[in-house]
Amino acid sequence: MRQATTMLTVATHGQGLVEFTGEILRWVAQTGIGEGLLTVFCRHTSASLLIQENAAPEVKTDLQDFFARIAPEDPRAYAHDDEGPDDMPAHLRTALTQVQLSIPVLDGRPVLGTWQGVYLFEHRRMAHRRQIVLHLLGA
Repeated sequence: MRQATTMLTVATHGQGLVEFTGEILRWVAQTGIGEGLLTVFCRHTSASLLIQENAAPEVKTDLQDFFARIAPEDPRAYAHDDEGPDDMPAHLRTALTQVQLSIPVLDGRPVLGTWQGVYLFEHRRMAHRRQIVLHLLGA
């Protein structure tokens, strides 16, 4: 068994989904590991990770709109607002999604479907530089 680890920085421009599948594919190829399990981990509590369709841009818009409805920015609804009105809704949206993904690797590539991409889902209104840890265990 071999393993490799790296950290990516994904820049966001405020709320929305940022695809970074290409960076993952390049790094996995560079490791020389042909078969294994890739862990993708987001080191933040106000951003999350999704595997989602990367063909139709409306999917991203619909996801953002849905999460705005189920975790709205309403200052009357939350006690926690240390960093502003988008603070607690960002934590709720992260709790409803995930900060870690597991993706099988075969033939030196993550096994993603034809229309699947890996996204950072930024839940805060301000731009951020989010840290993503990649860990690949395999042979």
